Amino acid sequence: MNSLHRVKVFGREVQVRSSASAQDVREIESYVNDTIAQVQTSMKTTDFQILATLALLNIAESFFLQSRECSLQEHFVREKIARLTRQVDKALLHD
Repeated sequence: MNSLHRVKVFGREVQVRSSASAQDVREIESYVNDTIAQVQTSMKTTDFQILATLALLNIAESFFLQSRECSLQEHFVREKIARLTRQVDKALLHD
């Protein structure tokens, strides 16, 4: 179920609907604000569109890297399970 949440990003309050818990929404809000602050510190600009765009790109990059890592781990786990299943099947056939 989606709930309505008030978040403040870059000093601007926005209402959002989310199925995430209130705590998760607060953590996401904090993460976004921290990312914007990091970009602002490195860019020395106050143009919100530039800051928001660069922060969004940083967040997207992080998401893709983590998603790729997750896919690699999933592939590794599936291969390991298949290998172990073959070993169990082989051991059962020899009993």
